[in-house]
Amino acid sequence: MAAVIEQEDQGRVGRWRTFALIALAVTGMVTLVMLIVTLGHANRERDRALALQAHSYNVMILARTLAGTIARSEASLGRYVISGDNRLGQLYSDEWTLADAQLERLDLIIDEPHQQRLIERLRRAYDERGRELSAIALSTTYHRNQQAYGLYYKASEAAALLRINQTLNALIEGERRLLDHRTADAKATVLHSNRIAGGLALFGVALALGGVLLAWLTVRTQGERAEARAEAHAERARAEELAGAVDAATEELKVQEAKLRQAQKMDALGQLTGGIAHDFNNMLAVVLGGLELARRADRIEDTHRHLDSATEGAHRAAALTRRLLMFSREEALSPEPLHARQLVAGMRDLLDRTLGDGIKVTIEDRGSGWTLFGDRTQMENAILNLAVNARDAMEGRGELTIRTAEIRVAAEELPRAAAGEYVLLSVTDTGAGMSPEVAERVFEPFFTTKPAGKGTGLGLSQIFGLVGQMNGDVTIRTAPGAGTTVHLYFPRHQAVDTPPPVPEHAMPATEAAGEEADRLRILVVEDDPRVLAATMAALSELGHDPVSCDDPREAESVLARHPGVRLIVSDVLMPHQTGPEMVAMLRPRYPDIAVLFVTGFAGEAQAAGFEGHEVLRKPFTLVGLERAMAAALARHTEGPVCAAA
Repeated sequence: MAAVIEQEDQGRVGRWRTFALIALAVTGMVTLVMLIVTLGHANRERDRALALQAHSYNVMILARTLAGTIARSEASLGRYVISGDNRLGQLYSDEWTLADAQLERLDLIIDEPHQQRLIERLRRAYDERGRELSAIALSTTYHRNQQAYGLYYKASEAAALLRINQTLNALIEGERRLLDHRTADAKATVLHSNRIAGGLALFGVALALGGVLLAWLTVRTQGERAEARAEAHAERARAEELAGAVDAATEELKVQEAKLRQAQKMDALGQLTGGIAHDFNNMLAVVLGGLELARRADRIEDTHRHLDSATEGAHRAAALTRRLLMFSREEALSPEPLHARQLVAGMRDLLDRTLGDGIKVTIEDRGSGWTLFGDRTQMENAILNLAVNARDAMEGRGELTIRTAEIRVAAEELPRAAAGEYVLLSVTDTGAGMSPEVAERVFEPFFTTKPAGKGTGLGLSQIFGLVGQMNGDVTIRTAPGAGTTVHLYFPRHQAVDTPPPVPEHAMPATEAAGEEADRLRILVVEDDPRVLAATMAALSELGHDPVSCDDPREAESVLARHPGVRLIVSDVLMPHQTGPEMVAMLRPRYPDIAVLFVTGFAGEAQAAGFEGHEVLRKPFTLVGLERAMAAALARHTEGPVCAAA
């Protein structure tokens, strides 16, 4: 019961404080409005007093100016009477006309009724005086000098002149009294407004202090109530609940992290699909071409050579399949001693197909056989992840360099790793690089600069965790416009190091012999040496004279060295330059050469760059190649069409 009463009392106190705050706010607003109105009124009165003061000064100055102008006019008339000089007569006339204009202006600016009556009196005296002076000037003009002297002497004591001077003095004195009266009224009004403003300001300060005090009391009361509620809860129950929530969240995070890791792997697998299909088509082209050439060969040595080529293509396709399956599975870790050079070299085909033909991959080894101890699949995933990130940074076209080396690190040379011997694996791209702000966050989980749906933000964080588990370290060197290099440091495995086996690369290249007059000289542009060799052999078998070119950028120089080329057989996707881009560059200088594109992608046949040219799909047979060549030559004979860039 006591608790209920206490809650009701606290509720009443809280409502009272609320009402008090509202009242203070309303009173403060009213005070502020009154203060603004009062200050505005004071400012208006001050401006009005200044305007009236300026008006009075103008009236007095103009009245004195008028008196001076009239005096100068009469003086000019006196000199005119004495000398008879017409120029002095003209000066008198101008001065009297100026006085009339000044009188008109004075009449316009006078706004007080009493002053207006003085202006009317001044006008009558001015007109009367003007008639007197005009008579004097007329007598002088007609050389009636004696009469002019008499009139001038009489006019000097005329009543009109006296009334003019008296009226001007009265006008000035009245304006001065009016100015004093207006100034006194304005000062009184401003003083009154200032007093009111001061009172309102003091009242506002008092309201502000009261509001601060009330707010402080409210905050203090709320704090006491919150403290009381906090003490009312059982600390033990809260601790147990918090511990349970943390455990549940930790378990859920582990599950989600595992799912995301597998999803990322599957996402990368999806990106591999197009490249894998292209690679298999290349391998099948080698196999089918070798088998068909072996079937047609007359000598047993040629048969064996073609069969060996087909067998090599089949083995490479099988190795690619095994590597794809190894990448996509989820299995327990199996650490083993690994040679960095052998590890990277074994991934060459996988990297080429994943990154695409627009990326030139260079592998450099500067080691002497040191080994590291880790899981092969995790290591390959880490290298592939870095390569895919580099490809995205280069927007699908550029140069990727993977270096393996050995390094001895001193104490505190690396941020997290101890001093010792390390196997160094570096991945360098020629992309746009990163700003320091982005580089500081690249290893944070879920941080990504890719568009939504293009990345999970877990790739680099997993690499960071991998090198940490292996007691290694990872650093990054980047700058906007300067590309990016990621260094992975793995501790040297202390077992006996053995030099890694050096992979052998067979680079077959076949050139047709014979210069029969009915052969076609054909330029073959293909970056894959195996497909290039198979295509060269197929064209030779068909009785033609093929010329090889493994870089589309060198096609123009090859054509210059081998005149008489009538057909270009070109791959589509190649590093640095695509087949359609190459043809578009060559077309102005070589408009008479037909073009046959060879591609392994199904979707490329509809690309804009193939418009007007024949397209042959990989894998192909000798018969299919021969038909495609005939169609390309026939289409070119009907009307050559320049390929789109």
